[in-house]
Amino acid sequence: MGWAFEYPLLFFQLSTMMFLQFAIWGAWAPVLAARLLGPLQFSGKQTGWVYSTLPLSCIFTPLIAGPLADRYIPADILLGIAHLLGAVFMFVAVRQTKFWPLFLSMLGFSACYAATLPLVNSVMFAQLGQTFETQAEVGVASAGIFLWAPIAWAISGYILTGWRQVVGENDGRDCMYLAAILAAVMGVACFFIVPLTPPAAVDAPILQAFLEGFTMLRNLNFFIFLALSLVVAGLMQFYFLGSAPFLQGMGVSSKYVPGAMALAQVAQAVATVLCMGLLMEAIGHRATLVVGAFAWLLLYQAYILGKPRTLIVLAQPLHGVAYVLFIIVGQIYGNTLAPEGMVASVQALIFAATTGLGLFLFTLIAGAVMDRFSVEGKFQWEKIWTVAAVIMANGVVALILWIVAINA
Repeated sequence: MGWAFEYPLLFFQLSTMMFLQFAIWGAWAPVLAARLLGPLQFSGKQTGWVYSTLPLSCIFTPLIAGPLADRYIPADILLGIAHLLGAVFMFVAVRQTKFWPLFLSMLGFSACYAATLPLVNSVMFAQLGQTFETQAEVGVASAGIFLWAPIAWAISGYILTGWRQVVGENDGRDCMYLAAILAAVMGVACFFIVPLTPPAAVDAPILQAFLEGFTMLRNLNFFIFLALSLVVAGLMQFYFLGSAPFLQGMGVSSKYVPGAMALAQVAQAVATVLCMGLLMEAIGHRATLVVGAFAWLLLYQAYILGKPRTLIVLAQPLHGVAYVLFIIVGQIYGNTLAPEGMVASVQALIFAATTGLGLFLFTLIAGAVMDRFSVEGKFQWEKIWTVAAVIMANGVVALILWIVAINA
């Protein structure tokens, strides 16, 4: 973090960008399921489909936005346009109470938001790459920027908790209002605060630009990394879809659920500063991924136990630790493998595989599992979390085998 004092303007610009980017996501994703399953009376599958709008969008729009930022349009301009459009869609979604109108408006929002995910990383890595000489320095410096993602999630959660204490829950739609407002603020900030980040690569025919990033799949190491990340990251949808109603079923008041789940983001911030860099340096990127996946496995084991309630609340930080050591370290690892001029495209592939295809498939799986283990409107949580834990255990084993094979 010492570099922040050497380059204060750049640190402020990138930190503001990262904070707003994840404050938007943190405003609605952890608690929207409680509104869908509660006041709106959506089924588990319908809730899963609403949550699938973001991963479904991440399969496609990052793969368009990434090459555009690499070759044609400044990444900061694309960010601003996408966020302003996303704010409009979210304001529309707030008013919807039926499945299809809500699904379609959330799909519009998610298509815009998904396009911004690789762009934020692209701007950060491009700016840090111009500032520091080695990938190791960029990796360490990026930890100070990634730190603002969990802080943003936590603050969004605590804002919601405080708001509900003052004015009530308003059927849970407050989380969508907050996301829409933050998206509008982010859109404006992209034009005035986010540093100019022009395309890094030489211009090329548009079809060639879109297909060029897929050449990375010829790298067997990168391909295996993507495949394993798809499964492990996809399992987060069990956490996102199930945690809020699970906590409420355990007796945690809905007013306090956002704050309880925000403990994960507090842990994520701490892990970003204290653990991520040290682990990457001590055991390498790939072994750090294993530690991250194992933290998720421990979380699901705690959920299976189901009691005492304090254990479930205190287990929330495991998600934050896992997110840092698997998702963020995975993005840093991908950056080390990216050829010059293809950073945005490689980041787009990572998001398409993890936040995209992985979360989409496991949204459907999690929704179906929740419906399968529902009796007279009550979820059989122990069975639901056991499914998640078994899949995650296999993911941890596969990651270990991957590392052994590489080092053999």
